Amino acid sequence: MSWALSALAFVAGTVITVQFAVNAELRKAAGGPISAAALSFLIGTLVLFAAVAIARQTPTSLQSLSQAPWWAWAGGFLGAFFVFSSVVLTPRLGAAATFGFIIAGQMITSIVLDQFGLLHLPVQPATALRVLGAVLVVSGAYLVLRF
Repeated sequence: MSWALSALAFVAGTVITVQFAVNAELRKAAGGPISAAALSFLIGTLVLFAAVAIARQTPTSLQSLSQAPWWAWAGGFLGAFFVFSSVVLTPRLGAAATFGFIIAGQMITSIVLDQFGLLHLPVQPATALRVLGAVLVVSGAYLVLRF
């Protein structure tokens, strides 16, 4: 099962990279990065509502939604920042460098979240090899940008 999940993560990575280029192009037609990010989110929102309807998911009660921790509601803001950043950075840094530094930021943050079990994640110790892996990712992003 982990190979299938790893393959899905790999495909998601390819889709995100293509999304950067697509949104950078949309920026030209939309008149700016904020408009492009908003349009991207609008289309994504419509697709997700269609998926909810097709899957016939039962809406969650307002009471259960109110039980979510305050930080659980930050996902939309964080996603908007991510898409906006990709729209701004990709034409300037290129897809490889932009994505490299995004992955580097994800790796470092993931190791910190795992080490301390933050945001209700299971604890995964920050071993020397995990930290070395993150250092290699940061180094790779720098090399892609520099050369």
